[in-house]
Amino acid sequence: MAIDLIFESLWLSVVILIVSFVFAAIFNKLFHRFIDRKALDAKYDPTNYKFLRHTISAVIYLVGFGLAIYAIPALRTIATSILAGAGIMAVAVGFASQAALSNIISGMFIVIYKPFGVNDKIEVHGMSGIVEDITLRHTVIRNFENQRIIIPNAVISADVIVNSDLVDERMCKHLILGISYESDIDKARAIIQEEALKHPSCIDGRGPEDLQLGQDQVPVRVIEWAESSVQLKAWVWSNNQAEGFLMKCDLLESIKKRFDNEGISIPYPHRTIVQKK
Repeated sequence: MAIDLIFESLWLSVVILIVSFVFAAIFNKLFHRFIDRKALDAKYDPTNYKFLRHTISAVIYLVGFGLAIYAIPALRTIATSILAGAGIMAVAVGFASQAALSNIISGMFIVIYKPFGVNDKIEVHGMSGIVEDITLRHTVIRNFENQRIIIPNAVISADVIVNSDLVDERMCKHLILGISYESDIDKARAIIQEEALKHPSCIDGRGPEDLQLGQDQVPVRVIEWAESSVQLKAWVWSNNQAEGFLMKCDLLESIKKRFDNEGISIPYPHRTIVQKK
């Protein structure tokens, strides 16, 4: 009888574990479908849904393992006796799980206060990329080489984060160009402004005060007299970081071609070599 009871308990425990894994898999699949449908909404923010999916999956596994252990009377007795006098063990487990709890709490704070969300472009720890997922333990970032960067939530919460998509996705790109002292500054400024304004990604980033003061849409200022060049800086706005990056690349090329065609020289270092006999 005792052996039969043990086998029944073991079978019940195995069945509970199998049901838990199957239920978690079904839940994840249904939740994925729900997220895919929500993604059609322009105002959809996947951050909360993805974190909720990870949380519910963790709860399903925890409940399943708990019930599986509880189904075996021998383990139930051992667990009860351990919990009855496990003051020292509780302290040890508490210290051991500090990092895990810190990551979970930090993940909850990230989801609640939203310093960044899924699909945001961020820079943290000197690394840039797009947030792919926020789990209970870590944040997954896809960099621009299609590599995945895994950062614990506690680490990313304690670091300084540069978020390109928080509140306002518009991006101001700075173009710093050097021209020779013999070149015409006004002509160079006009070329830079013309090339910027005709680029399809260039937008008007001026505020009401700038419009009242009659500020240029693409301001170009002399910022420095360098050793061999006059440094010009242009402020060009785009809708987002991705468009801004491509726009800057295009403008550097088109402005260089215009400078070459219209006699604006870009100085570069020259080296004189003297050969002694």
